[in-house]
Order: sequence, then C-alpha cells, then structure tokens
Amino acid sequence: MYPSMKAELAARDGDLRLCLLLGFAAWFLFLDHVPHNAVSLLTMRNFGFSGATDLFVFVGGYTAAILYGKMMLERGFVVTATRIFKRLWQLYAAYIVLFVIYINLIGYVARQSAAPALIGEFNVTGIVDHTVRTLIHGLLLRAKPLNLEVLQLFIVLMAVLPFVLFGMVRRPNVTMAGSIGFYFAARQFDWNFSAFPDGRWYLNPFCWQLLFVLGAWLALSGANQIRAVHKLQDLTVLRGAAWLYLLFALVVTVAGKFPQADIVPDLLRDAFLPNDKENLAPHRVLHFLALAFLFAYMVPRDWSGFRWQMLQPAIKCGQEWLAVFCAGVFLSFAGHLVLITGPDSLAMHILVSFAGILIMTGVAYYVSWSKRQDHKPAFRTQAMTGLPEEGRFAK
Repeated sequence: MYPSMKAELAARDGDLRLCLLLGFAAWFLFLDHVPHNAVSLLTMRNFGFSGATDLFVFVGGYTAAILYGKMMLERGFVVTATRIFKRLWQLYAAYIVLFVIYINLIGYVARQSAAPALIGEFNVTGIVDHTVRTLIHGLLLRAKPLNLEVLQLFIVLMAVLPFVLFGMVRRPNVTMAGSIGFYFAARQFDWNFSAFPDGRWYLNPFCWQLLFVLGAWLALSGANQIRAVHKLQDLTVLRGAAWLYLLFALVVTVAGKFPQADIVPDLLRDAFLPNDKENLAPHRVLHFLALAFLFAYMVPRDWSGFRWQMLQPAIKCGQEWLAVFCAGVFLSFAGHLVLITGPDSLAMHILVSFAGILIMTGVAYYVSWSKRQDHKPAFRTQAMTGLPEEGRFAK
C-alpha cells in the first residue's frame, strides 16, 4: 500500500538539516527567553518577521510526519495513533514537571530575593492567592507561565497529528487546503483558547497549526511535487523575489526598533508591525517560507558542512530537542535572575548566554549517551559462549 510514498519517506529520513535547524531553534528560544539579553539581538526574530518559534513548529511537523507517516503506512491508523499518544503523554508529563517546578521556583526566588515583580513578570500571579486553582488550570494547559507557550502549543499539535496524517496519506492536497482554510477562519472569527486567570494563549493553536501541517505536507509530498519545488528553486526570478522580501522584512524590522530614524514610512511600518505572533500574521508565514525556500536551495541534503565539528553541538541538540528545550526553560529563568542581580554588562550577557548554550549541549550529549547505554547488551556475546546451554539442564 502506497509504495511510492514509502519510498519518498525512506529517502527523506535521517536528514541532518532538520536536526541542525531544531538545534539552532532551541538555542534561539533560550536566548529570546532571557529578558533584556543583549545576545538575543542575534536571533532570527531581529532580522525579519518570523523567528525561532516558526522554525521549531515547522520542523517539528516535518519530522513527526516522517516518523509516524511511515508507521501509518505500514501498521495502520490505530497503531500509529497509540504511538503518537504515547509521545504526547511524554510531552505532557514534561510540561507538568516543568510547570510545577517552574512556578514554585519562581515563587521561592521572588520571596527570598524580595522581588515580587518576578511573579508578575513570569505570569504566575495566581500562585500566591490561588495556588490549587492555578495548579489545576496548569494541568489543563490553561495557565500561561512565561516560556512554556511553545511546549503547550506542541502538545495540542501532536494531539491532532493522527488525524492530520490520516488525511495526508489519502488526500494530502485536500488536507493542506483544509488547514489553510482553518487558519484564515481562525483569524477572521478570532478563535483562540482562553487562559487563566485572564487573556488567551500566546500562540493561537488554530493559526499555528498551519506551519505544523505545512511541514507534514512537505514531508509526505510525492516525487512530482518535490520535482516541481526544485524547478521553482532553479528559477532565478523566484530566488530574487525571495531575497528581496527578506531584505524588505529586515528593513521594516529594524525600522520598528528605531522608529525615530524614519527608515520607512509610518504607514508601511504600522502595516507590518507589531508583528502578530499570536495569530501568525500572513506576512510572517510568507517570510518563513522565503527563508525555507532559499535554505533548501543553498543547503542540500548531502552538504559537506554537516561533518564540520563546530556544527555537531547544534545537530546533537536538535536530535535531543525535548530535553534541551526543558533545560532551556530553567536556564532562561536562571539567566534572567543572574542578569537582574549581577552586574549589567555586555560581558555578563555573553557569559550567561554562552553558559546556557553550553549546558544545553551537555544535556543533549548526556541524553544521547544514556540512550545508547539502554540498547547495549549487559554482557558481550563472546562472554556468553561459556555459559551452559538450556538443553543440558533439560536432560
């Protein structure tokens, strides 16, 4: 069943570009989550409309479609759904552990340092007056502590992945069209999940599903579609248009940071800024697609740079993204605490950022090493040859 799709998925499995991008996305999210961090000026969001979250969601959808798409083609919907929900439970358990420890840690530090503003800054105000209620809403994904919004979003997207894959393996274009229609309907009718104690989700799942489904659609696309994409990439005029749009996004973004410079007209700046991250503004999607279009053209699957030693930490972090992301949440809080209690200097910002990325990389290598130990036999095969055979005891 679906032999051509199986062959395409097998050919796309093990693409190191995905690991590299996930690794950089995890690092950028950490840097962006440290408030007032000067080093975060080097991350994606400062050079255009899209950012690390867009990259994280898109690549997450692509990799999940490859992994579970093969399973659905070989073992069917029911088995695949159970495996996805097992992964979903792991994500949810990681979120709960992070949420409980995170809000208690913030409350403890705020009390010990006599800095109650931390509680409001990290959106855990209810933990003081309504502890039990806040924890319950946290279990229901309705609380919105700072820096956990990406994991909350990914949990919801993974919950609908079985149905997305079911449609993708049968009617991929129809499923993609449905996702696009759902995106515009959510923007038009202002659909979003409510949050506790007030407000709505930072990242609207009804809109952000577009990037996730788009990644899955590209992962499961047939050979004819891939050839069509390659032909488009070979067109100089399209590559030029993509570069021009990226340049335009860069100029508008810089103009938003320095409005007094009058780099672009106010009417043009106001049309694109503030960048609607909650509902995933269309110009933000277009910016990310331009980046992906050019990256796929410039960095082939067999790129020799994947053997460079300096890229190995990012690739390893991408392979162990969940553990790295969880570590990054705590490290961002620790980094923020260091910056507000220590000397406010560029050297300190660089030190905190470098130390955080170094620790995240160490976590990735440890998790990878630990997984390898689980698959190693307790004894070597040669040592087993000296043991008595079962048949001797049977006699």
